[in-house]
Amino acid sequence: MKTDKSGKNLPGQVVLVLQGGGALGSYQAGVYQALHEAGIEPDWIIGTSIGAINASLIAGNLPKDRLNKLQEFWKRMEQRPAWAFPGFLPSVADQAAYWTTVSNGIPGFFRPNFLAHASPDYPLGPDDAGYYSTKPLEETLLDLVDFSLVNQCSPRLTVGAAHVRTSQMKYFDSRDSDLNVKHIMASGALPPAFPAVRIDGELYWDGGILSNTPTEAVFDDNPRKNSLIFAVHMWNPIGAEPRTMAEVLNRHKDIQYSSRIASHIARQQQAHRLRHVITQLAARLPESERNSEAVRELTGYGCPTQMHVVRLLAPQLDRENHTKDIDFSPSGIHQRWEAGYSHTKAVLNRSPWSGEFDPLSGVILHEQQSIMMAAE
Repeated sequence: MKTDKSGKNLPGQVVLVLQGGGALGSYQAGVYQALHEAGIEPDWIIGTSIGAINASLIAGNLPKDRLNKLQEFWKRMEQRPAWAFPGFLPSVADQAAYWTTVSNGIPGFFRPNFLAHASPDYPLGPDDAGYYSTKPLEETLLDLVDFSLVNQCSPRLTVGAAHVRTSQMKYFDSRDSDLNVKHIMASGALPPAFPAVRIDGELYWDGGILSNTPTEAVFDDNPRKNSLIFAVHMWNPIGAEPRTMAEVLNRHKDIQYSSRIASHIARQQQAHRLRHVITQLAARLPESERNSEAVRELTGYGCPTQMHVVRLLAPQLDRENHTKDIDFSPSGIHQRWEAGYSHTKAVLNRSPWSGEFDPLSGVILHEQQSIMMAAE
């Protein structure tokens, strides 16, 4: 059985699930820092969009180098408007950072594709149809990620992308085939800002447009394993009624990208409970019945695994609005990183997955807010 640095038992493989969310992804880096310091390295990382980028930085480096590479990446992402200076009103500084990002892009991530503004009907070609080029991101990833390590599958890496022609979700998995920089870029190719990325002759967009919280990859894995899943969310599924157009735009993004995770988890809890019921009913049958072909087929729907899902949620910062996913300001990156670090440390101190649980429960949800309130 796996243990953390303090010797506490962990209830199975450690899975890190990283949502898409642009600049909000620095929260995920803080989550990883807390896990790393506790001696908990993931066995499997599943990411979409910025989550796929963070996942590749972890999977594509040795444990001793992972935190440094995450720090290097996010340092390169910092946006410092050349004409901002101390004494700016915070709201003015926010707008300066926003317009600098929109007009100039971010060195090491994306740069403007000026031809995209020539005309909506200008023939850019399917591989370049986006308002920005992500060639700088490709160079950054090749500099910071060792894909030979990724393909050693320790940890296993899975990234989600949307197949452009069929609108089907595709999970590229290092367990099944080698991954390269194009797979990571495809997972983060959010239209219309970024162009689709071609893999094996087919075009893919950001997986977040279909499933921004790819936890289903764990639930649907074959074979299933007992798991401790850290599901890291940046978009808040719960929010106040908006009173201004700025609040409408902000709430709309939260709803769109939170991906109905609460109802998804509830359905998985029901499904896994039924699998446990089938397993326990099968155990009560006489051996002669259990060995019949018909019963074996039916009992194949059972599953005795137990999955603990720890849901971590990035906080809303002061003055946060609908542009938060391109808030690459040093203060925004730092605040979210620190929040991910402190939230995860609080959860690890409580270890809510320890103890006895209903044997019929296959999926057990641990909410970060509830854990932190219980600690106070």
